[in-house]
Amino acid sequence: MYKLTGKVQHYAWGGTTYIPQLLGINNSTQQPYAEYWMGAHASAPSLVEQNANHHIALNELIGNNPAQWLGEKTAARFGGLPYLFKVLDVKDMLSIQVHPSKTEAEKGFARENEAGVALNAPHRNYKDDNHKPEVMLALSDFWLLHGFKESALLLQTLRETEAFQTLLPVFEKEGHYGLYKQVMELPQAAVDNLLSPLLQEAEPLYKVGRLSKSGPAYWACKTLAANNGNYNNIDRGIFSIYFFNIVQLHPGQAIFQGAGVPHAYLEGQNIELMSNSDNVLRGGLTLKHIDVPELLKHTLFEGIIPQVMNGEKNGAETVYHCPVPDFEVSNITVNKLSAYRHTAFSVEILLITEGEAEITTPVQTLHVKKGEAVLVGASETYTIGAGTKAVLYKAGVPEQDAIINNKP
Repeated sequence: MYKLTGKVQHYAWGGTTYIPQLLGINNSTQQPYAEYWMGAHASAPSLVEQNANHHIALNELIGNNPAQWLGEKTAARFGGLPYLFKVLDVKDMLSIQVHPSKTEAEKGFARENEAGVALNAPHRNYKDDNHKPEVMLALSDFWLLHGFKESALLLQTLRETEAFQTLLPVFEKEGHYGLYKQVMELPQAAVDNLLSPLLQEAEPLYKVGRLSKSGPAYWACKTLAANNGNYNNIDRGIFSIYFFNIVQLHPGQAIFQGAGVPHAYLEGQNIELMSNSDNVLRGGLTLKHIDVPELLKHTLFEGIIPQVMNGEKNGAETVYHCPVPDFEVSNITVNKLSAYRHTAFSVEILLITEGEAEITTPVQTLHVKKGEAVLVGASETYTIGAGTKAVLYKAGVPEQDAIINNKP
């Protein structure tokens, strides 16, 4: 068991206060702190403090002895740490995006390698050969887009939105795929012609606070900050805001997003746990590389009803089970009357977000405070105790017989 230090990602969409306050960092320059990564991804591995004078990258530590850290079953199945653990602070909307399946990620990664595309090239789609299913657990009220609306709801949106009524025949004839393909491949002038009347009508209401976050017009207008009052070169990602489900999660609620489910984070803070990958196919609401043909190739074109998870509570722990063998996330809340005792199946990462706690194994005790993280190896038995309330989040690998019997 060792303390672990993650890596901050300063993406432009990030907030300036939440992650610095969590980590105890002075951010007087107001730099965006978008994500805090805890994991072994080659592009930003965490550092493990083996002693006061020696730190080692987590991917190197695990690579030196996979069976010891991962356990034999996880080491045999994955070879390395199968997940990437994050804290996100979303101030501005993230890109419309889809993640590929494992098979498609392997193909895409090999294809771009053969084409000689540098791993850090801005137009690269596949940063690794892994899939990226993910679960997000809300730390605040959190808003996101998640999957296409079911047919009846999308039909209602098209009928009730005057600007979209010309798209009705396309949807009635060609469904979700035909509709989305058409708007994503429109010339920019046609995008502007369709969306500018809609936005010009909604923006005055947005400016006086009369639009609800539960409706697409609010988020569509929020994208206009970069437009400086003109309605040219409108982001076609706005179509997704109207065509996808808008979901609000309250603190403690979670949602799983598998391969092919189109989504975008809109606002709030969350814990995010995903397979150890950085593969993202983007379709709008971003200055990063957009690849519409690749996005269309991997998107799940069917209406879905978002499945919000409240977790399964067992004593001090609330577990959020996911339909993949790669990861499982849980919340642990302890106090002087309620401790947490556990034996790790595989390697685990614990992050404390509130209070202070003692994490004790048979041979050592670590005192942890807000913002600190701890790495625990496979088969290690430990206890978490606190004199007052302490809140932690745990990333781990589910025991194989505990995985939800669904296909990822």
